Amino acid sequence: MDTIGHHYIAEASGCNAEIIGKVEAVEQILVRAAEIAGVQVWSISFHRFNPNGVSGVVVISESHLSVHTWPEVGYAALDIFTCGDTTKPEKAVQWALRQFGATNVHITEVTRGLEEGDKVFFHSIVTWEEELLKRAVNGQPQARPRRRRSPAKPKA
Repeated sequence: MDTIGHHYIAEASGCNAEIIGKVEAVEQILVRAAEIAGVQVWSISFHRFNPNGVSGVVVISESHLSVHTWPEVGYAALDIFTCGDTTKPEKAVQWALRQFGATNVHITEVTRGLEEGDKVFFHSIVTWEEELLKRAVNGQPQARPRRRRSPAKPKA
């Protein structure tokens, strides 16, 4: 099935507070994640909050990577959305989560822009199982995620 893009939404717990609290480190991780995904970086904007936290976005030709961190609780919210069929966003997600030091992750993949016909689009949602995520974070082989398809839009 053809798709316009893949959007990964990651909830990362148990992150290394020293890493996710430093704007330079978080920026370097996201820029490198973009390179790993095989995308072209267009713009980078990051900000450190006082007293804690970093937010940033890497705008890419294929969409974006963004992050918001709460080092005081070891949490990072990571989004990676890429368009096209030559990118590798899943590798970027896994790499970034390893760099953050996440010990517990929950990832939702939204396959976006699935055409229903006559230029009507929908999305499909996949939530990765926790055991799969542990393997992904530790760099071990992955099992297939469980697929949850969004209900079709009712026809008028």
